[in-house]
Amino acid sequence: MSACLMAGALAITLSGNAFTLEWTHSVERESWRETWEVADRRLHLTEAAVKGSGAGMEPGEGGHFEDGWWVWAPDLPPVRELVLAASGLTPSAWQLCADGTCHELGAQPEAPLHVAPCDAS
Repeated sequence: MSACLMAGALAITLSGNAFTLEWTHSVERESWRETWEVADRRLHLTEAAVKGSGAGMEPGEGGHFEDGWWVWAPDLPPVRELVLAASGLTPSAWQLCADGTCHELGAQPEAPLHVAPCDAS
């Protein structure tokens, strides 16, 4: 099953339904990664991982240490979209990766980026 995402003005076709977002935490300067799935025109967070710990970076319930990352499965309801800050002042852009291809988002100051399943129409 394939899915489609809109990330700002960028349309991304997924061969499956999963993608990851990775970025560097603006205060702690540690890597953060989330795995998302597209289902029923919503986004569902299936896994979160953080290298290190610090302010606002504590692993969630059931977190375990795996290959240098604290990894857990958040128990959150699906969302219609993600809104990513794009100040251009953080240590890294957002990296949206799927099917072995990554897209850099929000490296330059601009309006927040919206990531959502493509409109079915």
